[in-house]
Amino acid sequence: MKMIRANDIIRKKIYIIIFRSDTRAGKLFDVVLLILILLSILSVFLESVASVRERFYHTIHILEWIFTILFTAEYMLRIYASHKPLRYIFSFYGLVDLIAFIPTYLSLFFVGTQYLVVVRAFRLLRVFRILKLTQFLYEGNILKKALRASLYKIVMFLSSVITLVTIIGTLMYIIEGETSGFTSIPMSIYWAIVTITTVGYGDISPQSPLGQMLASVLMVIGYGIIAVPTGIVSVEMSRATEAAKIKCPNCYTGLHNENDRFCSNCGHQLKK
Repeated sequence: MKMIRANDIIRKKIYIIIFRSDTRAGKLFDVVLLILILLSILSVFLESVASVRERFYHTIHILEWIFTILFTAEYMLRIYASHKPLRYIFSFYGLVDLIAFIPTYLSLFFVGTQYLVVVRAFRLLRVFRILKLTQFLYEGNILKKALRASLYKIVMFLSSVITLVTIIGTLMYIIEGETSGFTSIPMSIYWAIVTITTVGYGDISPQSPLGQMLASVLMVIGYGIIAVPTGIVSVEMSRATEAAKIKCPNCYTGLHNENDRFCSNCGHQLKK
């Protein structure tokens, strides 16, 4: 019984340090963790520079394994201290924490996979929780709701664009043919995508008057298409922002964000 109780006490202390940032030890742990993440990402960047890799390869390699071992130990401690281990393992942060150190182990079998550890940058999202940047989380939730509400419209829009470039690409293949560089329908569709997005690499271009006229029409359409997804998301952002605002229960006139404590119109306390 004493062993079980001592184990529960240790697990509770580890949980407070690792999962909670409202304590001094928890905040210190999170800050140190963020510094380690930044240093590990920096080491990957430096390793990709040939001159640095030649001079400091062994040092960077040793540091990378130190970071990996520390992140592995941290991941195991999170599983151990978590009240619901499976829920943590399959959560967003749990999967990110796992992916953060897996590439280094994979590099023992597959060359080059060690550069995938840059996904550790996702772990920096914890900074919003650590530094109590609730306003950023509030705005992030509004953006998430707007993107979710825009999903079906954007999918329909992209489907229309794909249909358009497929048709025009096929027509350009028929009009221009292989002599102008349109060697296949997929290559012609590639040209149509590059043109409609106004990128215009210039590696393929129509030579006949009819082909140039069709390309001109596609370029003009491209400028109009750019504004469509922006408008869709902007409208949904506005709706999500209004929906997230709270009406004052005292005067029923002022609309406020969820972080506002007092009504700007009557001074009524919105939350404690």
